[in-house]
Amino acid sequence: MIAVKQVRTPLDFDAKVKTPGNAWLAANPSTPRPPALWAPFTEALASGFEERCGYGAMFVPADGTVDHFLSVKHHRALSYEWGNYRYVSAAINASKKNADDTVLDPYEVGDGWFEIILPSLQLCTTDRVPQAARAKAEFTLTRLKLRDGEKVIRQRRAWYRLYLDGKLTLDGLAQVAPLIAVAVRRQTGAVP
Repeated sequence: MIAVKQVRTPLDFDAKVKTPGNAWLAANPSTPRPPALWAPFTEALASGFEERCGYGAMFVPADGTVDHFLSVKHHRALSYEWGNYRYVSAAINASKKNADDTVLDPYEVGDGWFEIILPSLQLCTTDRVPQAARAKAEFTLTRLKLRDGEKVIRQRRAWYRLYLDGKLTLDGLAQVAPLIAVAVRRQTGAVP
C-alpha cells in the first residue's frame, strides 16, 4: 500500500448517482444489493488512483473495480457516497469482502508505511507505521493477501521481470509498481 490522495467528487456524480441512488435505497429497503449506478464513474476513480489498486499499489488495467470501503452489507446508507469508494483490483476486493474498517483505508496510509523485499517480492510493514495502526496494518496484509498471496506475487513478479529484462525503465516501474521501484532503488543505491 502507498499513500493515496482522496479523489475529488466528479461534478455530475451527485445528480447522476447519489440522488437517484439514495431514492432507490429509500424505495427498496429490503433489496440486498443496490444497482451499480456508480459504475460509469469507475474511470474517474481509477484516474484519481493513477490506475493503481489502492491496496496492491500496482497498475490494474483490466480488473480494477470500485470497492465500497465500508461495505454495502453493513453500511447500506453509504452505497452512493463518493467518499466511500476506493479503486482496487477485483481479486483484492474479493479478499476484502465485508472487512470494512478492520483493514487500513488507502486514504489513511502514510508514505513509507510498507516496503517490498527483494528478491522475494513480499510486502511488509516498516517502522513508519504508527504504533496505533500496526495491528491493523498487519491484519490488512493477511486479510487481503498482500504480503505473499499467489496472485499479488505473480503480478509483482511480472512487473519486476519486465524491469529486469530491460522492457521497462525504472521510471516506468515507478509508475506501475512504485513499491517495487523503491525496493530496486534501495537495493542499487539509486537516487529516487
